[in-house]
Amino acid sequence: MTKPTRNNSLRKAGLLALLLAAPLPFSMSGCTDLTETPQSAITPDNFYRTDIEALGGVVSVYASLRSTVDNYYDLNEVSTDEIVIPTRGQDWYDNGKWLELHRHTWEAGSALGGDDINGAWNNASIGIGRANVVLTAIENVSFATKPGIVAELRVLRAFYFYQMMDLFGGVPLVTTTNVATYPRATRAETFAFIEKELKESRPALPATRPPEEYGRVTQGVVDAILASMYLNAEVFTGTVTAAGLTKGPARWLDASTTADLLLNSPNYLLQPAGQWRKNFTPDNDVTHPEIIFPVRFLASSGLGLNFVMRLAHYNQFTPTPWNGFATMASTYNAFDAADERKAIFLRGLQNNLETGAAVNDRAGNRLNFTDSILDVTQATEGEGPRILKWPVDPGHVAENNGNDYAWFRISEMYLIKAEAQNELGNSAAAVTLINQVHTLRNPTPVVAATQQAVRDAIYKERLLELIAEGKRRTDMIRMGHFLQPFPYKTTTTAPYRILFPIPAPQIQTNSQLVQNAGY
Repeated sequence: MTKPTRNNSLRKAGLLALLLAAPLPFSMSGCTDLTETPQSAITPDNFYRTDIEALGGVVSVYASLRSTVDNYYDLNEVSTDEIVIPTRGQDWYDNGKWLELHRHTWEAGSALGGDDINGAWNNASIGIGRANVVLTAIENVSFATKPGIVAELRVLRAFYFYQMMDLFGGVPLVTTTNVATYPRATRAETFAFIEKELKESRPALPATRPPEEYGRVTQGVVDAILASMYLNAEVFTGTVTAAGLTKGPARWLDASTTADLLLNSPNYLLQPAGQWRKNFTPDNDVTHPEIIFPVRFLASSGLGLNFVMRLAHYNQFTPTPWNGFATMASTYNAFDAADERKAIFLRGLQNNLETGAAVNDRAGNRLNFTDSILDVTQATEGEGPRILKWPVDPGHVAENNGNDYAWFRISEMYLIKAEAQNELGNSAAAVTLINQVHTLRNPTPVVAATQQAVRDAIYKERLLELIAEGKRRTDMIRMGHFLQPFPYKTTTTAPYRILFPIPAPQIQTNSQLVQNAGY
């Protein structure tokens, strides 16, 4: 299966095409207690006996990565000052869930709780369950590449647990295919489990892979997840109550030294000045020196990235987009004109994203995306700038674009090390690290002298560099901004909303689950 319009058939027709498109080895469905196909379904006739058969099982675990760019992504973006989804006439009300998310008024059984929050839990559970199935199936089988495949599966499973820890805190740490209900571990126990899985798996993984294996996990993926965990360790190992967050131990030195493993690697490089957008273009599987952990997408039915559909106006693309995701004036205005990253925004008079022709709104007026949204409960078709970070794939099939999505890029590792060094008291070194990224995108360097000024500079640079990449909620929590008012969220919200509630369907299914405080 290949992306049209580019000479990369060998890359796309290799293993990673299978990782996206091959049928699953078993019938997989969501399971609310983090289990999957029962062990009784694995027999001598259908389990994996060779490395090729085992890779057939790995397919299903990678396939679940695409779902991480849906519910998990939406929860981490629409709940912040980066993205808002206003109600536009009859569109995007969806029982109020999108404004519920942006305003932090969700509950376990609300519209959002029963849909996206529950979906995020289920999506991660499916990924975990699929990994458990394959690990169980190859447990008593021997083949030369088994250690690497086992490590690969454990890392993928750890990443799904990481996302659950981020959203919900502690979760059941299920590592078997036994059908049962399990109690929740604490958040600190979940953190420790993920850290152990990653560190134990790393030695069996390669530092890099050949082009036909691009997208499979490497030591760099492990290091990136760990660096992010250590950056957020005070939150991720802390305790959230109705009254607030009691932080866990800081891991700044670990964050810095782990980021260094990537910064000192020859396998990852910052894009040169003027080339930042190559990280997001349809051929970013080829032009990918910054990408550490990609999620693979194909311009093929059901396998493509649909971000264009989420944000574009109904008349800007074929098929008809959904005209939903917008940003706010304060976010748009944080980017100065000299910053090449500002080019991702659609604002002002608009054109068709494929042909470049001028387009009108549905009333026949010239389509104009405004800076601001007057009322998010009754917005017009053109209110709010849009973030087109992943541009249209000329070879798209319906809404399916072939741009790959990266959960981690090397630029973030510079900013992780900068933040860690600043918290360790090395503010001058932190500013140097920020500018190694910033001055490639914007010729005017960042200047900050005090530790707090450097914190503020890092917070802004993460907005500029990582906008719409699913990192903002975690950044806002870590830096103390998430609960504060921001555009279209006018009140300070309760501290327990640092975590989402355990969805009501999960508690109904598993009586051992205990709801998060405050819900």
